[in-house]
Amino acid sequence: MASFSFAAGNARKLARIPLYALGRIATAIIPRRRGAWVFGCGIGVADGALALWQVAERDDAVWLTGSREENQDAAEAGIPTLRRHSLRGFWATARAQVIVVTHGFGDVNRYAVSGAFVVQLWHGIPLKRIGLDSPETVRPPATLARVPGVRRLIARLYRGAARRIGLLPAASHLVRGRLESAFGLPDERVPVTGEPRVDVLSQGDPDRRRSAARALVESRVGAIGAARLWLYAPTWRDGATDPAVPTVRQWRTLIGVLEDADAILLVRSHPLGAGEYRPPGRTDRVRALGSDILRDVTPALPGLDVLITDYSSLVYDAGLVPLPVVFLAPDVDDYARTRGFYGTYAEVAGDDVAATWDEAAAQLASMADPQVRAARVARSEALSARVHAYRDGGSSARVHRAVIAAIGGAA
Repeated sequence: MASFSFAAGNARKLARIPLYALGRIATAIIPRRRGAWVFGCGIGVADGALALWQVAERDDAVWLTGSREENQDAAEAGIPTLRRHSLRGFWATARAQVIVVTHGFGDVNRYAVSGAFVVQLWHGIPLKRIGLDSPETVRPPATLARVPGVRRLIARLYRGAARRIGLLPAASHLVRGRLESAFGLPDERVPVTGEPRVDVLSQGDPDRRRSAARALVESRVGAIGAARLWLYAPTWRDGATDPAVPTVRQWRTLIGVLEDADAILLVRSHPLGAGEYRPPGRTDRVRALGSDILRDVTPALPGLDVLITDYSSLVYDAGLVPLPVVFLAPDVDDYARTRGFYGTYAEVAGDDVAATWDEAAAQLASMADPQVRAARVARSEALSARVHAYRDGGSSARVHRAVIAAIGGAA
């Protein structure tokens, strides 16, 4: 599994300063073409960028990709593409009036962004602190850690990049405050429109959403029959190994619970994390559902029966299904100290957070009681109501209208 850390990313950012400078010069000379859009997404042809693409339906638009797999996904969806790191990808980015990203400027050609109207859709409601709110974001590489002023330089680079964002949609006024702080943006650039990435959880008939979601999962992990689907989605720990990997004994206990409930555990380790989830022996009760298997997990949520996580933004989306959530966070104190949360973790997870897989397995087993399950679903719905102002499947359309208004007409 791939691993990434802020320190390594910041080292690359510092090394690219000359290239960014050349890009600024180039984009000052190259005229942008009114009505031209480019799209990109850090996880592929997916997420909020895909939702906005489907609403925008632009002839003068292209998706910038970084792999053969992304090219194939785009071709299947009928989306024209260019490779983001190619000369043509640079030119398309430099000429576009509107640039749509979900993770960062590296979703498109990072050296050709200056001067465009940037729509940053982000990829989840933040529970853990992000951007300028987290000291981890500006952590320098070890080789430069003692250089005076290096943290301030990295922070300046982040602030400078964030100032290029023209629109950063928020799911609610509560989330708006977090995004304004994390990106250092004024109110007018962070409108409350709802998030395009979760429209799929509110569109159409609930039974059809569930059937389609289970079919999607089955197409990726093999036959599931009538089994319940439990998703385990641990979040990223800045490149460190996940401390929640079960022991052999815990695996056996967990598999026993899965068998009793006729459930399948889908393991979705973070694409930038590290940690192996391999149960001992052979079992079809545990299956991988990483981003290499399913790029965007949001469309699969309606097909699930339980979400298990620690600090993932999926906890805010679970109530839109709705799904019960089991919180498993063995390192909550350390995580709060190094990364930090918006508010307190207890405000989100309650007072029954599992510290071990033994505790989590017991909570999962208790879900067989309809009253226990109903209580957890109600908790998820209440949490979601605090952060999602819209649940009508129309956020992509609202964002599109906001972009058109911001750039001055039907461009």
